[in-house]
Order: sequence, then structure tokens, then C-alpha cells
Amino acid sequence: MALSTKKPDWLKVKLSLSSLSSHVAQSVHTHNLHTICESGLCPNHSECWRCGTATFMIAGDICTRGCRFCNVKTGKPAPLDADEPQHIAQAIKELGIKHAVLTSVDRDDLPDGGAAHWVAVIQAVKTLNPAITMETLIPDFQGRENLITQIIEAKPEVISHNVETVRRLTPLVRSRATYETSLQTLAYIAKSHSIAKSGLMLGLGETQDEILETMDDVLRQGCSVLTIGQYLQPSKTNIEVAEYIHPDIFASYKQIGLSKGFKHVESAPFVRSSYHAEQHIR
Repeated sequence: MALSTKKPDWLKVKLSLSSLSSHVAQSVHTHNLHTICESGLCPNHSECWRCGTATFMIAGDICTRGCRFCNVKTGKPAPLDADEPQHIAQAIKELGIKHAVLTSVDRDDLPDGGAAHWVAVIQAVKTLNPAITMETLIPDFQGRENLITQIIEAKPEVISHNVETVRRLTPLVRSRATYETSLQTLAYIAKSHSIAKSGLMLGLGETQDEILETMDDVLRQGCSVLTIGQYLQPSKTNIEVAEYIHPDIFASYKQIGLSKGFKHVESAPFVRSSYHAEQHIR
């Protein structure tokens, strides 16, 4: 499908920062932290920050992979910051966050892919914020179940891993990650009786049949929560948008997903992985 060079009206929004969202930004920068809200150019960051919520990105801001859809920097990461777990825990406490979302860059340079660091952050956040609930949006850890187990045993309420796109487009869009490894990761999460969640981008050239097939594949692994959003090209170096999907089509996919058996589906152009994440633990 030919690239549409002009964004449709439903993708034109006015972004603004309130005093509360500025407070979130100040706390994040004071503690030398990273958020996927900023690194990923998320279109919802103003809305979420106005509510005093943010998705923290741990293990640095440089990824060892170079997925063509992603705006996060790629290269050789710096060593892990041993103080990061406590800094994140303190920032969450200062902001009064009740439901925290954590994600990370891929750290294929580390023997354990950063799993131990993940656990340290989860434990620090829970220790300083005992009433908090948490979602962890994790990498595939190269499909190594012993590493995924470490996250499971840290007991976040929701464990998410994004399949990102349909099977056919995965080699074109993602770096190193495979469709099958993502499905295996979700299956292992669900088998542990954790809430398993995944996310899918539309507008990369997938067909409706492929979208429905991906829903079935993800659901078959035991995944109960699904997010579906419009891919937006973050820079000229990223893969181009093939199609802008109408909001009515997104709404129809939500109903289809629920009818297939997902317990919760977020589906709209601006939906991203952590959008309304606090609702997914119910």
C-alpha cells in the first residue's frame, strides 16, 4: 500500500504540559532516570503525566537492538547503574504513583540480559512503595526461560511482552526478535499464572487476516490483555507508515478481540503498551 504523506485529522492532537506533568518530568530528570514516554516519543505522555503516571525505562537508554519502528537509541550501552533501583523507587514514592509501569532496553550485551537488574528494581520499588501494583514490559530475554522466571518470581501483577507486528512483517520490522520467540515468551508468562499482556502496532502493511491470526496466536498462548495502536514514524530513519487506520476500524478490532476471549483490549490510534495500564490488573 502506498505511503500516505499527510496525517489524517484524527491523528492531529494538541499536546500540552500541565504543572503536574512538569513535576513528573522534573522528578525523572532529578533522579537521572529515563522514560519510554520521552525516548519513544509517546503521543500520550502529556495525558499520562497530567495524571502523575509515567513508564520508567530501566537499564539505560541505549538498546543493543535496532528495530526499525523504534526511536530508542541503538549502540553499545553503558554499564548498569547500581543506584537506579533506589532512584526509581524514590521517584515513584515522590510522585505518589499507585500503579507503576517498568520497561527496558534490550541488553543482549549482558550475560543475563539484565534480568537481575530487573529484579533489583522491582524489589526496590515494592520495598519503598508497599501498596503499589506494577506492570513489567519485558524484552524476550532471547527466549531463555530461566531469565524470564526471575521476573515472574519477583511477582509484578502484570507481565507484558509485545509481539509488535504480524508474523510476515516481523523480520522486516524487528531486530533479532522473532515472532515465535515472542509467542513462547508469552506462553511461559501465562503458564506461571501471571497476567500476560501483549501489544500490536497497525499501519505497517499488515492485512486484516494477519491481524486476526496474530490475535489468535497471542490468545492461544494464554495472553489475556491486548493493546492495539497506530504505528507513527518517529523519524526519517525509521520504517515508513504504510497506512493510517481509521478509529472505527480500531474500535471493531476491540470488539473482535473481546469476542475472541481477551479479558481486556485497548484499541485506538494513540493506544500504546502502557495506555490505561492501571486497568489491566482487574
